[in-house]
Amino acid sequence: MQMTNQVQNDAQTPKTGIDRRHLLKMTGASVAALGAMSLFDTTMTKAQDMSNGAANFYTSDKVTRHKVTFKTQYQTFVAGNLHLPNGLDRTKKIPAIVVGHPMGAVKEQSANLYATKMAEQGFVAMSIDLPFWGDSEGQPRNLVSPEAYAEAFSAGVDFLGSSSFVDRHNIGVIGICGSGSFVISAAKIDPRIKAIATVSMYDMGAAFRDALNKSQTVEQRKQFIAAAAEQRWAEADGAGVNYIGGTTLELTADTDPVQREFYDFYRTSRGEFTPAGVARETTTKPTLSSSVKFMNFYPFNDIETISPRPMLFISGDQAHSKEFSQDAYNRASEPKELVWVKDAGHVDLYDRVDLIPFDKLKGFFDQHLV
Repeated sequence: MQMTNQVQNDAQTPKTGIDRRHLLKMTGASVAALGAMSLFDTTMTKAQDMSNGAANFYTSDKVTRHKVTFKTQYQTFVAGNLHLPNGLDRTKKIPAIVVGHPMGAVKEQSANLYATKMAEQGFVAMSIDLPFWGDSEGQPRNLVSPEAYAEAFSAGVDFLGSSSFVDRHNIGVIGICGSGSFVISAAKIDPRIKAIATVSMYDMGAAFRDALNKSQTVEQRKQFIAAAAEQRWAEADGAGVNYIGGTTLELTADTDPVQREFYDFYRTSRGEFTPAGVARETTTKPTLSSSVKFMNFYPFNDIETISPRPMLFISGDQAHSKEFSQDAYNRASEPKELVWVKDAGHVDLYDRVDLIPFDKLKGFFDQHLV
């Protein structure tokens, strides 16, 4: 996940009447802290970095993938990919894992990779699209709804636990980037989630309230909230949806390192994916009027109540997001573990299989999904 100081109008709908320069001025400090500085149209050529085994679109001849859909408590459909080990004995019940993608991404970005790798290890693994994203239901597209996001994981447990070959008493979750905070939110009120792992976690609430390293002031937060409220009035009066944040579409000389890190994954063949019916220009970008819902999202409050269920936090030791994994670990009760991946950044753990500690994830779930 990351934000940028670009706001984009839906090309199919009228403009909202918000002055773009004013909005950028108001939100500039928070967005800059999350890694985006580019306001120019000059394109810079940059080939994707496929080092350290980058393999976002990895498939395995040991795993069969099936498209699935299932209902939430809101009677909306969530889309997923069910990854099954070849030769699965359907007369037995085996542990299962639900995998959530980075904020702004879809299941084809990082989540399918993780689910495939866990299925290779013998688990039933299901990657999902969060509501309002990818193939899952929800309008408008890219809406922010932390409660609906958390519900998707519990609904995934419903679905997996109703399968004849899944042990409903041994279901875990993996949350990547923003989904790390969503799986924690779900686990706090769903004890059926037996083991929780996060990778490159973002606390989406803190990211929007405070920005990275708490670099956003309360006044700047209020200015952003006011801009979103103005946009909501515009939409109520018939204007189109506006999108904010996400990954820049072009690099410039002024693009900062964090934004470049996201660009290399989301805007090159390394990890770029545009779902059917979605414009490439709006991928990764949440809607402006709904994004303020993250301000009320406090996933780490009461995280200690998840104990005695185990928690595993994995982060790169060079990740710009590492403060969130450290904070969650500090607040959580035992059993818990924090793993630092040497020389890894935030996005590195999306797809670089030579860096991602899949053996650690396997050991964690082998130990606790029994």
